[in-house]
Amino acid sequence: MALGWKLVIDSANAPTLADFWAEALGYEVEDPSALIEQLLAAGHLPDQAVIEHRGRKNFRGFAAIRHPDDPFDATSGVGKGRRLLFQDVPEPKTVKNRLHIDVHSDPGGLDDLVSRLETLGATRVNEVNKGPAGHWWVMRDPEGNEFCAA
Repeated sequence: MALGWKLVIDSANAPTLADFWAEALGYEVEDPSALIEQLLAAGHLPDQAVIEHRGRKNFRGFAAIRHPDDPFDATSGVGKGRRLLFQDVPEPKTVKNRLHIDVHSDPGGLDDLVSRLETLGATRVNEVNKGPAGHWWVMRDPEGNEFCAA
């Protein structure tokens, strides 16, 4: 039996990094504000556990994005399919990622993809051209996490 999963990414500013990746991938930022309102009203969540980001309530230190075509829970906003969860951690990134995302362009669209990602805040690190094995760019998101644009 196949297992469900989500990719969790450490961050310094989860909501901002979620915004970047939502734009980069065409995903939707999850909206937990209805759940947060319920938890606050019931006294199950302290005010200091909540922040406001782009006019919506979020759990402090967490933000998630989901594929727009996948199902999600309407109350919590939590996706039930392809998701990325960003969680704030106290320590900064210090070494190369052991796991990374590959973002794929349409055929012949690598230059446009890389340019679009740069306008969102990504930076180019290294161009890789392996001939018939592929051509891609190693890039960094706004917090320095490596990923590939191919």
